Amino acid sequence: MNKDSSHTALLWIVATGFFMQALDTTIVNTALPSIAHSLGVRPLAMQWAIVAYTLTMATLTPASGWLADRFGTRRVYFSAILIFVLGSLCCAGAHTLGQLVVARVVQGIGGSMLLPVGRLAVLRAVSSEQYVAALALISVAGQVGPIVGPTLGGWFVEAVSWHWIFLINVPIGVVGMIAVYRYLPLASGNGAPRFDLAGCALLSLCMIAFSLAVDAPTSSHRAAWSLALFVFGLVAALAYVPHARRRSNPLFKLALFGEPNFSVGLIGNLVCRIGSSAVPFLVPLLLQLELGYTPLHSGLMMLPAALSGAVAKRWIAPLIRRYGYDTFLLVNTLIVGASIVAFSLISPATPTVLAIVVLAIFGAANSMQFAAMNSVTLKGLSHEDAGGGNSLFSMVQMLAMGLGVSIGGALVKVFADQSGSAIFGFRMSFVCVGVITLVAALIFRRIEETPMVVSAGQPASTTIPLEAARSSGR
Repeated sequence: MNKDSSHTALLWIVATGFFMQALDTTIVNTALPSIAHSLGVRPLAMQWAIVAYTLTMATLTPASGWLADRFGTRRVYFSAILIFVLGSLCCAGAHTLGQLVVARVVQGIGGSMLLPVGRLAVLRAVSSEQYVAALALISVAGQVGPIVGPTLGGWFVEAVSWHWIFLINVPIGVVGMIAVYRYLPLASGNGAPRFDLAGCALLSLCMIAFSLAVDAPTSSHRAAWSLALFVFGLVAALAYVPHARRRSNPLFKLALFGEPNFSVGLIGNLVCRIGSSAVPFLVPLLLQLELGYTPLHSGLMMLPAALSGAVAKRWIAPLIRRYGYDTFLLVNTLIVGASIVAFSLISPATPTVLAIVVLAIFGAANSMQFAAMNSVTLKGLSHEDAGGGNSLFSMVQMLAMGLGVSIGGALVKVFADQSGSAIFGFRMSFVCVGVITLVAALIFRRIEETPMVVSAGQPASTTIPLEAARSSGR
């Protein structure tokens, strides 16, 4: 096989893994009520099936690069697909919510390595001039997943059974493993430095504690449990600081936070994504449980958001060049937050066209928001710090996704229990997570604007993140 054919095969292999991961984050949402009915639990209790997956990916993503260096890209990527497929089979065979959550953790272990190791394989195989184009090609698979996921999930539930939303990964994964074995070169590990296991454990404990604090066990001491878990998470995060100072090669260098836009972007991403991550979880539940939509109909209703998001990607760079990051993120964050609040107005009497318009506005603004936040957070990092910064950024993204689902679900339960009306619980939840998103606009006002055009002597990292972020939309 010549070099061009080898590169093409590699891109298709990585795109397959990216598609599986992206599909699995969206295909489950429209099937949650049906899965809950089958397992004999309340639909809102299904949030842990999503949180377990995202939280596992968040905690294990930093280790993916080290594993690839230590054991070789081909071995790790093959193992990632295999673990993901086995997790999918376990999900399809689950008979209780506990079993499903454990199976989703197994899926998350495999999913945590799919995209990072795939990107690393592409980075090592193609030239720097071809990397952005290659990443853009791969990202098409990531765009297709969210577009077809909700509709495909709804169709599986109605035409076959919910089990097929997980079984669909099996043939895709088998093809991917065969391609990895055949086309990826076998390279041994290159003696990677010792992995910062203690640092990874501290940050993982921090994320797990924060997630559990949001949805602590229901009891008379719920507030005390939440406070204790939050304090424990904060202590774990603070303990990482002296640990990183003592260690010569910490998981994440503290110097990363010396770049102002990285710190602002990281916090802004966390706050903004909490609101936007709650929407894909709450909207299908609202449509099916309160408005009487079928799973397929609710899946089709999510299409406008995905399609408008794909179309809006081409607007990002021109808008930022014209208005700058600070103005763009300020205005766009307000649009995202306002559109989330607007979901609270959807009722059985709402015209379908109006609901589609709101979903399309949210999808377009949210897609541009992700790309702009990704770019402004990473663009100021040096090439030396880009790897660590990107890994930490990925952890925060996954944490925010889990927190968004947990907070959204917890708010629905609280307001529904207090008012005795489930639809009121959904409405107030949308208002609250929308307001949380609006708070991010204040955070993004602290961005220090820098030119987007690379001049002589400037590092290329100042522009590459925008192009990569625009293509991935994640």
